[in-house]
Order: sequence, then C-alpha cells, then structure tokens
Amino acid sequence: MQKNPIVFWELASHDAEKSVKFFEDVFEWEVPMNERLGFYTTNIGEDAKAIDGGIFTLKKAKLPFLTLFIQVEDIEEKARKIEACGGYLIEPPHTLDSGASICLFNEPSGVTFAMIQPRAAA
Repeated sequence: MQKNPIVFWELASHDAEKSVKFFEDVFEWEVPMNERLGFYTTNIGEDAKAIDGGIFTLKKAKLPFLTLFIQVEDIEEKARKIEACGGYLIEPPHTLDSGASICLFNEPSGVTFAMIQPRAAA
C-alpha cells in the first residue's frame, strides 16, 4: 500500500445542490446530505479503489476549489517537512471535534492540499 494515501476530497462549489445533482445525474453517484458533517458526502460504494468525498457551498473562499486529503501518521512532523521543502502552511495542524487533526497547505507551486491524521485509537 502507498504511504500517506489520498483518503478524501472536498469540492467547494458556488451551489452545492447543483453540483450534487450533476454528479448524481452524470456518474450515478449517491450524494446524500450528511447532517453530522453539515455537507453532502459521496457514497460511491465499497470498491477498494473508490475515494469518497464531500460537496459543500462556499462560505469563506471566493473561488470554487477541490481539495485532496492526504492521510498521515504524524501531522506535526509532516507540517514541519512541508515548510522545510518549500511548501506553505495555510492552516496549521489543529484538532477537530471528531478528534482527527487537519492541516491545509500549498505545495511549492501554490496548489492547495490538506492532510488528515485520524483520531488516536482509544
């Protein structure tokens, strides 16, 4: 298995409902509203190659965007490495209510990605 795989994606749209309908109609995806998360999430299926994602309407950003989430074991160490290798932290590592930690960053050319460290096992 590849180290630090892409495990999730998010599409920030000007109109989430319109984007959801597009993906449902074109690709026959199931994209129900996830009330717990507060945005639509794909339910592509149990194919081991499928990566589920989320679709929501823009709030803070002005332009639509797509973010890929890279799963890591040590988000703090990877954040330091991003900066050492010419990247830029947009949003430093922080813990969500779920217990997972996330961090937004730009790689050297300016493209935005995200890292996620799952909640520690209890």
